[in-house]
Amino acid sequence: MLRKLIIGLLVLGFSISAAAKDEREQVQLPELMREHMLSNMRDHLLALEIITRNLAAGEYDTAAETAESRLGMTSMTSHGAAHMAPFMPEPMRTLGTAMHRAASRFAIKAKDAAVEGGLAEAFGALSEVMQQCVACHSGYRVH
Repeated sequence: MLRKLIIGLLVLGFSISAAAKDEREQVQLPELMREHMLSNMRDHLLALEIITRNLAAGEYDTAAETAESRLGMTSMTSHGAAHMAPFMPEPMRTLGTAMHRAASRFAIKAKDAAVEGGLAEAFGALSEVMQQCVACHSGYRVH
């Protein structure tokens, strides 16, 4: 009896969650630009995975190089930020720029860890990068 009640509550909870409306701001993009943006986001996620793997292996300089080239300020040109920006709401652009800046700051902290040892500051800086990602993905969706 208790098992059926628990299962029923779980099903009800999943039903309510599935029915919840997505309240994020929808950003309209031309289809090719939408695909380009989603491809960039997948590359950002892959870069974060590579960075954390490099940090775990003690490869701090490699983590720094990946961060700067794939997420940092120098990556904005290769990701086409200038032609994407006019289609984004200003707060979304601000979050994106903040993420790129945070990634460049992380690259410095990772290089410092290579010299000084210790990962606390590097992971703190990496967390700042990911905070920008979470904020943007929590507030916006592309269509």
